Amino acid sequence: MNKNFSYLILGLLSIVGCSNDDDSNSELQTKTLTINLQGLEDLGNDFKYEGWVMVDGTPISTGTFDVDANGDLSQNEFEIDSNDLDAATAFILTIEPDPDPSPDPADSKYIAGAFTGTTALVDTNFGPAPGDFTNASGSFFLRTPTDETMGNNGNDESGVWFGLPGMPPTADFTLPVLPDGWIYEGWVVGDAGPISTGTFTDFDTRDSGNPFSGTQNNAGPPVPGEDFFNNLPMGESLPFSVIGRNVVITVEPVPDNSPAPFTLKPLAAIANSMTAPNAQNFNNNVAATFPTGSVVRE
Repeated sequence: MNKNFSYLILGLLSIVGCSNDDDSNSELQTKTLTINLQGLEDLGNDFKYEGWVMVDGTPISTGTFDVDANGDLSQNEFEIDSNDLDAATAFILTIEPDPDPSPDPADSKYIAGAFTGTTALVDTNFGPAPGDFTNASGSFFLRTPTDETMGNNGNDESGVWFGLPGMPPTADFTLPVLPDGWIYEGWVVGDAGPISTGTFTDFDTRDSGNPFSGTQNNAGPPVPGEDFFNNLPMGESLPFSVIGRNVVITVEPVPDNSPAPFTLKPLAAIANSMTAPNAQNFNNNVAATFPTGSVVRE
């Protein structure tokens, strides 16, 4: 064989070998991220949960998943670029529309936590999540101001308002100011299910509406709440009494995944028979309704 030709063959083999080595070295190396969360609810068909790790201040998606009616995750292990996972400083869980028009995280950043070693303990009290509800408290009172054109009509058990009664009533919530992507909503549980009293972000102004109230030219006091006189949902009957019913404050994602109450229910109480000028206290409901858990990287 021609000596020069032999050198040529050896050179080509050497190049091919180097090329194969480079290809193997360039393969993506991954590690496993395991999500262990309890208390998440089924978001329905139009929304999904999405995880994110923060790397040098930039959110990197770890993937999406669903949760069934039993609270079980459709997937809890995700393969992530090993360099990104090693460098991650925090984990954030968001609620995303499905289909999702944006590659960026939604405003509804649900629970989050910082990595300490291989583990991040996550809750609502970290970074961009809704806030600290540990000491959540508040008051409500029974009164029907939207039909009081000539004074009290003696039907105060048909209305509930959030705050302290007075002239005018005043706010009485110990709750965090919510970040973008979240809003408060009041509820009374009727015979046929929860009835919304409206959404709000401020505690000392009226809420988003009064669809069940009395005279439409009387929107009520400058606090969130509702009277129940008109247009009640199917399955509810008049006269409607709040006494003996569960009164609840929830934290809802924006946009909202469902017309039903979201799982975050920081305040709840069964209304007793005391009407204004008496106030009733909410109970802190955080331990029973807020999600908990951890995220572990390999």
